[in-house]
Amino acid sequence: MRIGLYPGTFDPITLGHTDIIRRACALVDRLVIGVAINTGKGPLFSLEERVAMVEAECAKLSAETGTEIVAHPFQNLLIDCAHDVGAQIIIRGLRAVTDFEYEYQMVGMNRAMDDSVETVFLMAEARYQAIASKLVKEIAKLGGDVSNFVPADVQEKLLAKIG
Repeated sequence: MRIGLYPGTFDPITLGHTDIIRRACALVDRLVIGVAINTGKGPLFSLEERVAMVEAECAKLSAETGTEIVAHPFQNLLIDCAHDVGAQIIIRGLRAVTDFEYEYQMVGMNRAMDDSVETVFLMAEARYQAIASKLVKEIAKLGGDVSNFVPADVQEKLLAKIG
């Protein structure tokens, strides 16, 4: 069984994330969405809320693609999380050249720790390339429309969270 790991903070999960998840399903038999605890980023949503949103969106994608998709909170090194879930592949989404520079370094470090785990980069669809959770939260806080950036259920939770 080919197991992939798609890690992120998912604060909140966006249409860019779901685009990468949908396309990653074509590459693996089981996709684990690693929800990073990452308190250093000061997430708006609690870990439990982020996992619940990821699970809700992934249930729809799993039904659509036929791929098993599960959420897995983690706080350890990404390579250790990959070992924990039995992943042979780490899926990373790219939006811009600046993403690539950081991801290139990350791949090098992960391969130095375990070269048996491959990293696969997927480019977000053009219409999703500018979407970043940080910007979505800022737009919502300032009263902007985020319906083109997040699933409807997530938008509802985001608006309720920011009041």
